[in-house]
Amino acid sequence: MAESIKRRHLIQNLLWPVVMVVIALGWKYPLLGFTVPVVMLAGILGGVFKGRWVCGHVCPRGGLFDRVIARFSPARPIPAMLRKPRLRWTVFAALMGFMVLQISKNPTSLEHLGFVFWLMCAVTTALGLVLAFVYHPRTWCAFCPMGTMQYALSPKGLGPSLDRDACRKCRKCEQVCPMQLKILERPGADEPDCLSCGECVASCPVKALQL
Repeated sequence: MAESIKRRHLIQNLLWPVVMVVIALGWKYPLLGFTVPVVMLAGILGGVFKGRWVCGHVCPRGGLFDRVIARFSPARPIPAMLRKPRLRWTVFAALMGFMVLQISKNPTSLEHLGFVFWLMCAVTTALGLVLAFVYHPRTWCAFCPMGTMQYALSPKGLGPSLDRDACRKCRKCEQVCPMQLKILERPGADEPDCLSCGECVASCPVKALQL
């Protein structure tokens, strides 16, 4: 598990600069915006087989939050209302509707399409950064539209399985979870918002968790 986590951290460190380059230069070179639908497609396909694995391992913005912003975030509790399905699907519908509306204005122009994707990336990343500095690095991820899609597509049985007899209830696993999931309170190993990052498993002093 330690090697898996190191590999994940390395991948995140390699990918998080991508989102910064896209935001910094996409207004001038809008074709850079096409990295956004690539990540979206990867998230949707990944969601069918591995739930939110893409969020936890290869999402450039997720890597930015985990590897950089986490150093400066106060890591306060993510507001519970941001996890509610009604809010998540409202945000999903609003952003997808905005994207379709903007694309429809000039659907044959690649530069226009790229600019729309760039604009969505820039605005949502800005919102994510504000929330990260107010609450927790992954606050945006609690209701991110693509995360919500992966949540909905996630197969059953994902998430760490807990040996309740071995567990000491120290909650170290919950303290290191990027999504602040209540690992000890949920039944079984069915957690659609789990990023499969392995941080909880590595933190357990009695090896009571498995992915």
